[in-house]
Amino acid sequence: MKRDSGSPEPATGIAHLDGARLAAHLRRLVVARLVAITSFLGSFFLVRIFLAEPRTDVLVGDWIVAHSIDRVVYTVLILALALNLGFLVQLRRGRTPLRVQALLQFSSDLLLTSALVHAFGGAGSPFSSIFFVVIILAAALLGRRAGLGTAVAAWFLYALAALAHEYGWFWGVALGEDSAAELAYRLGVHLLGFLLVAVLASRLARELSRAESDLASLRVVHRDIVESIPSGLITFDTQGNILTVNAAAPRILGVPRESLVGHTIEATGFFRETAWSEFVEYGDAARARLETSYERDGETRPIGFSLTELTTPQGRRAGFVLIFQDLYNWRKLQDEVQLKERMAAVGEMAAGIAHEIGNPLAALSGSAQMLRTSLSEGSSQRTLLDIILRESRRLDRTIKSFLQFSRPRERSSVHFDVAELLRTNTELLRNSEEVLPGHRIHLDLDAESARIIADADQISQIFWNLARNALRAMDGGGDLWVQGTLGDEVYRIVFRDTGRGMSASERTQLFYPFHTSFSGGTGIGMAIVYRIVEEHGGRLSVDSQPGEGTAITVELPLASTAVAAGA
Repeated sequence: MKRDSGSPEPATGIAHLDGARLAAHLRRLVVARLVAITSFLGSFFLVRIFLAEPRTDVLVGDWIVAHSIDRVVYTVLILALALNLGFLVQLRRGRTPLRVQALLQFSSDLLLTSALVHAFGGAGSPFSSIFFVVIILAAALLGRRAGLGTAVAAWFLYALAALAHEYGWFWGVALGEDSAAELAYRLGVHLLGFLLVAVLASRLARELSRAESDLASLRVVHRDIVESIPSGLITFDTQGNILTVNAAAPRILGVPRESLVGHTIEATGFFRETAWSEFVEYGDAARARLETSYERDGETRPIGFSLTELTTPQGRRAGFVLIFQDLYNWRKLQDEVQLKERMAAVGEMAAGIAHEIGNPLAALSGSAQMLRTSLSEGSSQRTLLDIILRESRRLDRTIKSFLQFSRPRERSSVHFDVAELLRTNTELLRNSEEVLPGHRIHLDLDAESARIIADADQISQIFWNLARNALRAMDGGGDLWVQGTLGDEVYRIVFRDTGRGMSASERTQLFYPFHTSFSGGTGIGMAIVYRIVEEHGGRLSVDSQPGEGTAITVELPLASTAVAAGA
């Protein structure tokens, strides 16, 4: 991630990110100090027991001073233990601001380190390197200013400890052996070193903070991309245990995320344990493109998926990535496209057939009628002619249906009340001969009046075709509900029956021309309904299960561009 070179640098190292991280760093520092102090105290104690040297006494004037470094070391270490335990308690209570706590910790480190420097060699003490550690931590956690301040304070305490050791300010006797020039050189080198370390540590902390921030941003972007893709994405380890899932995966499968993460690949329903083992051992994961199906909302839905190996930069297999999609809507769209193509082809064919058969059929029917009048009632020849006439009329009706499907009359779109049209047609339906004694027809309109722009005659044709099909599906009687609902942009008409229902294959072929489930039907009615709805810019949907009835929904726009233009 690129940054603007003119943007201001952060005032602190990594503490500016959040207080919780600073508290965690301070807590880890306290624990590290406790471990280091305890280890040093134990080591020093063991050395003094097994490698003890005779104690030397130093005579100063009339007094004998027992110069015991042991006493200094033990005092410093015990005091350091007590202070860090106190810091740990204070961090748990959380009453003191974190920045103040950090300054107190680094100040105590500097004071205790200066005591060790004074006790062990002064300017040349190996413990002076601890100052560098304290400066680095202060610059990294609190920023450049705090790092430089810590460096100055460290040099001041170092110089004080070195001079006291050299000239005997505290012990009353000079213990150093360096000349004034050597001492000045050591002090100058340490001052320069402290300041450089503070600057470099703060700069490094800023760069690390930038890199960490950029990495966090990349992780957020990566997470958002993975969570936003509509396809399901699941990662597995080499044993088939699910590691991560994106938001689309549980939504497509219809299961909660908790039932996937931490489980095996069997939880997805794509593989069984034996099939997964064989696939991992013999399958070519990089080219796996498979399809399966799963149960959701009481129906079987197709799903396509691919499994790809997840490899490390060294080319070793680290796991697998499963990407899958719900193909239900895609298949539905594919079926609609196929239906439109088939209807277009059938329409052209129907127009030609109707033209070629119409005239010869009329001649045959007329000739049969003339022959029939010359024959007596009950004769076998007249019976045969009656069959010819009846079948020719049925064929004529079929041809007229073909013509209506292939060459529908021009729409005459007007502004009319569709609710009133449904009331009128429902009343006519109740009194028609197609309604059997066991049929019950219900009308449910949410609005007494609903005006749309459409062809009223064609909307009536939709009503009668769907209503008659519903009655035929309830040959033993049942209930037919006609529901009208006024929406913001569409008027929705639902025909719901308690008939025999349809299977998945019957639902797929419902609007295909020449496909019918009823004896004596032409298979054109539903195709005509589909064409009328399409020409009005509407939509059709079917919900049906075998033995549970059928619900067909027609959505007509209140005033679509196409319909309004026709008006």
